[in-house]
Amino acid sequence: MEQYQVTGMSCAACSARVEKAVSQVEGVTSCTVNLLTHSMEVEGTASPEAIVAAVTAAGYGISTAAASADTPDESSALFKRFVKSLTFLLVLMYLSMGHHMWGLPLPAFLVPIGGWLQLLLSAVVLWLNRSFFTDGFRALIRKSPNMNTLVSCGSAAAFLYSFAALLLHRTDFYFESAAMILTLITLGKFLEERSKGKTTDAIRGLMSLAPATATLWTEEGESVIPAEHLRVGYIFVIRSGDRIPADGEIIEGHITVDESALTGESLPADKEAHSKLAAGTVCLTGYARCRALRVGEDTTLSEIIRTVRDASASKAPIAKTADRVAGVFVPVVLGIATVTLLGWLIAGQTFGFALTRAVAVLVISCPCALGLATPVAIMVGNGVAAKQGILFKTAASLEGAGRVKTVVLDKTGTLTAGKPAVTHVLPVGSSAEDLLSIAYALEYKSEHPLARALVRYAEEKGTPFTEVTDFQTFPGRGVSALQNGTLLLGGNRRFLEESGVTAEFPLLSGGQIPLYFARDGVLLGTVALSDTLLPDSPAAIADLKKMGLSVVLLTGDRIETAQDIAQKSGIDRVIAQVLPDEKAATVVGLREKGPVMMVGDGINDAPALKSADVGVAIGAGADIAMDAADVVLVNSRLTDVVTAIRLSRKTLRNIRENLFWAFCYNVIGIPLAAGLFGWVLDPMFGAAAMSLSSVCVVSNALRLNRFKKKEEKEMEKIIAIEGMMCPHCEAHVKNALMAIGGVTEVTASHTEKRAVVKLSRDLPDEVLHAAVTNAGYTVVK
Repeated sequence: MEQYQVTGMSCAACSARVEKAVSQVEGVTSCTVNLLTHSMEVEGTASPEAIVAAVTAAGYGISTAAASADTPDESSALFKRFVKSLTFLLVLMYLSMGHHMWGLPLPAFLVPIGGWLQLLLSAVVLWLNRSFFTDGFRALIRKSPNMNTLVSCGSAAAFLYSFAALLLHRTDFYFESAAMILTLITLGKFLEERSKGKTTDAIRGLMSLAPATATLWTEEGESVIPAEHLRVGYIFVIRSGDRIPADGEIIEGHITVDESALTGESLPADKEAHSKLAAGTVCLTGYARCRALRVGEDTTLSEIIRTVRDASASKAPIAKTADRVAGVFVPVVLGIATVTLLGWLIAGQTFGFALTRAVAVLVISCPCALGLATPVAIMVGNGVAAKQGILFKTAASLEGAGRVKTVVLDKTGTLTAGKPAVTHVLPVGSSAEDLLSIAYALEYKSEHPLARALVRYAEEKGTPFTEVTDFQTFPGRGVSALQNGTLLLGGNRRFLEESGVTAEFPLLSGGQIPLYFARDGVLLGTVALSDTLLPDSPAAIADLKKMGLSVVLLTGDRIETAQDIAQKSGIDRVIAQVLPDEKAATVVGLREKGPVMMVGDGINDAPALKSADVGVAIGAGADIAMDAADVVLVNSRLTDVVTAIRLSRKTLRNIRENLFWAFCYNVIGIPLAAGLFGWVLDPMFGAAAMSLSSVCVVSNALRLNRFKKKEEKEMEKIIAIEGMMCPHCEAHVKNALMAIGGVTEVTASHTEKRAVVKLSRDLPDEVLHAAVTNAGYTVVK
């Protein structure tokens, strides 16, 4: 896809004209022009030279520079032009209306030349706003009339009629109308530019996160260099208050980082050796030396800015109707104005009356509102989403997320942590401490993921370690070792039974994996592990259901494990034991009942993400999954799926409101200006209405900036917990609970055996219960 900047577009008719001209170039398969950003995206095999030639022939300027989401700031020049025009207009109004209509005093020597003074003053206003005429008539000559054509035709008609009346010694002048039209349109353009500038605040905010300098560390010492001079592998220093200049990794030190501007996460993050850092985040406290991993345009911050820009420059499907109307809008309005003029003349009205009605039709019609209705809402919606760590890659994905009826979730890494963790220690004829000590010693030398999870759990519990000898591994079955001459066994049930252990093995739920342990042929007990449910999964599922969406768990895992996870998270429908290539077919089948959103994180999810109407990748997942997805969740939180859908729905509603206003305004305004409702509308009021129409559309889109994640009033829950023995345990429980979205504060006490949790929204007890249990402690109540 090639991107270009197009200059000279003033309304939706212009963007439609450019799209049509480029689409007709041989080799072009797709062309999208964005009136808001003045950008154009072209797909196909056509050469840049052919595209440039087509745009130039259509009467517009073009550059091959990449499209920018930041619109040129023309508001200052427009404001100066408006002030100058208004100054001359006020004098003109005093002459034309103040003296003749209201009897305001005027020097006697000026009365005979009043008409010529009006001519001169209005001519100055026309000259100040000559860009309307040069652009409007140039477009008319090239048979591609635009908004400026309507404005210039209306103003010129009023001026020329008045000039003719002056030569014929008549007094029915419309000089003030000719000048007022241009002045009001200029004011509207100024307000529109100011409002449009606010739509890119989010992107400008992201761009401002990149620091200008970096502190480089070498063996010779430290030096400050421009951030763009950093290269991969360079060592840079971060201190309190510094903004991180590149994606990197801490090699020495400890810092606390504010990542809220980049990810929307309000809580500071502690970073130590081997922790990853993102460019644009801020060091709150501490000192660290870091190695640059990604710099310049390759950083996460740059990728986010690029994604938001590309999405803002693309066009949503909902805009197609407005585009079709905009393509023929100006010629139709010119035709209506001509019919209005002839119609009133045939009806017996004076030429002045008929001309006034035709001018009113020209200046009240507003193709700009049609052209801005969709892109302004898309740009604001994308910016708001980016601030909250949600990246929509295209306008179509932002629109599509609001239309989904079914949300399909992968299990591992999406609903669950993707890492096994100990859930239960079940002794048989021994104490839990003795069982865990034997399991720890036996599994310490094993590299199996289940063994590593068990060892990690034992170390967190402070379990004493004892050496073993003659360690052996039996792949797929278990391990054995000697401890002071005593044979220790650990593994699955079949391995222990084949090794001579006869006992009644406890049965566990389908979602758990048991590891059995024995000493000298006697069963000591079971340590159960499972892929733990992510803390915010149940809350996210509950919110999706409240929104009227059907939620489906789609996984290649065992049906027992999938049903266990589904029950804990609140999902009603499970499709399990599905191979990666079958996932895509399953998603296609679900689409028969309405648009489907697929959420996943792994390589095996990529085909399903592509097959869905909207594919959502968890940010911490595989690169191939992120490439295949339409939406990326930077913070890897399932609750952000809820936020993405809510924001999409609000953006869609905003677009519909804008389109409704744009269509209804023109459908009602044009007949009103033509005099069909029995009212005589002055062209000056038509010009004011036309100016405010675009401003209203942009201002309505800016309301999306008030969108916030769903929050409820703060509440408090108290959890009675067994197993906390020291301040270290308190910190472990606190960290586990603070990791849950919606938890604002945690106070844990090992002496009172409880934790007090403050919440910004109501969370199911199961979510808090799971977090404490996964941390290795027991919830009593």
